[in-house]
Amino acid sequence: MSFNPNNCRNESEVESKLIVTYLLPKLGYTPDSWHQEIAFGNIRLDFLSFRIQYIPLMLDADSQMSIVIEAKHPKEKLDRHVRRLKRYLTSLSIRYGLITNAKEIRIYEKVNDDIQLVFQCAGEELETRLDEIIALIGRESLKYLNNPENLEQEDSNIDLLIPDLINEVPIQPDNLATAEPKLSQISEPQKIPENYPLNLQVKSDVTVPQTSQNTMKIIAVYHNKGGVGKTTTVVNLAAALSKQGNRVLVIDLDSQANTTFATGLVKFEDEEQDDLKDSNILHVLQSEEFYPIAEVARKSNFCNPEIDVVPSHIDLMQYETELNQLDYSRMILIQKLAEVEEKYDIVLIDTPPSLNFYARVALIAADYLIIPSDLKPFANQGLVNVKDFIKKVNGFKKQIGKKPLEVLGVLACKISTNSKFVQYSLPKRREAIPKRYGLEIMDSVIYERDDLAKCAEQFQIVGNMEIADPISVLDFKPDSIASQEFEMLAVEVLEKIGKN
Repeated sequence: MSFNPNNCRNESEVESKLIVTYLLPKLGYTPDSWHQEIAFGNIRLDFLSFRIQYIPLMLDADSQMSIVIEAKHPKEKLDRHVRRLKRYLTSLSIRYGLITNAKEIRIYEKVNDDIQLVFQCAGEELETRLDEIIALIGRESLKYLNNPENLEQEDSNIDLLIPDLINEVPIQPDNLATAEPKLSQISEPQKIPENYPLNLQVKSDVTVPQTSQNTMKIIAVYHNKGGVGKTTTVVNLAAALSKQGNRVLVIDLDSQANTTFATGLVKFEDEEQDDLKDSNILHVLQSEEFYPIAEVARKSNFCNPEIDVVPSHIDLMQYETELNQLDYSRMILIQKLAEVEEKYDIVLIDTPPSLNFYARVALIAADYLIIPSDLKPFANQGLVNVKDFIKKVNGFKKQIGKKPLEVLGVLACKISTNSKFVQYSLPKRREAIPKRYGLEIMDSVIYERDDLAKCAEQFQIVGNMEIADPISVLDFKPDSIASQEFEMLAVEVLEKIGKN
């Protein structure tokens, strides 16, 4: 059977026509040795194959001869997905990863805590270079790599070595597209529960305490243009960072209090029941001696693991002039964040869409800056103001002996998923940012998706009241594309701030 990359018009056809029908059989993998749509915590793999049969599925340090295969749409650039593949291989201790969009095939190998490219070819070269791929990740090649001297003895005794993990399952040629074993053939569903005993290197949704040697990183999320996805970015990035084992604090410095709402802290329907008015970010900024962050911050079950949130309040508006006249006001957030530097790994600050005092306070306190933008004309024009604002802030930071703000980049947000826009317009808009404005564009893209709106609209009924009960998209739909986009954003941010 030959392979023509032009026959793959979408991701599904890359999976069925290239991976399932052509590549896996050529590499010697039968349906009893590979699995599709496998989940480990919040990691979802397109394909996972082993040199031996694994049912029920288990992954540990002894399974390093396994291969992750990721399929992408033919129009997707593979470079955008390398970070995610690195996370899969290093987090799950998997040796090889193959990623393809049918137009191109790449193979990466895990080397300690990094990955390196070991094979690359165009889709139309696949048949002529198939022997190279087989020699690298073919089933028989991996068997030989594992134990060339004792391979026969190992395979003959495999039932004695791990009797609880392996059952014989007949090949199902009529179910080749999915290769899902029938329920009658396995004792449990194939999806791995998050509390299943995995190797210690596997990352889960359980918070991993960081050592005190890790310096707390403070990231402001700012654009002076409103409606660009700033709050959505803050709250879901916080959830993604929390799920990767970081202790996260979110500070809402916008008087509109959108982040306070989005993280579920507004549990009242009437202003007379307002339990935030007497303890919020305003009080933190007003007092040198009282209202430490540790007292004002509230636990939010917006995501799991929980994050801490310093809420905002509409009262912030009327006190801006008064605070701006206080000598210590611009630096008080720095002082109070220093008091909790051992408690948190990452602080995210949501800012008002303006050039006002509160935005200035946020940028003065921050180490890093993310600039979310929908890349539309007004947002792009606003980048000139943002750059000028950063320059003024850095001038003040220099006076007080603080390092200048490091811009992580412009983050494309609220981007249309229209295929023609994504294919033709989006690349041009992304290229314009560094060329016209001298700002780096981040690799991650956050698209405008229904799941992001739905998770923010969740509510609960308390008595006769309907109370907002939003949830992060990573908890609402862990396997959704929107969830994966924020996971990859978190990976990119952690790499850029040196916490990967």
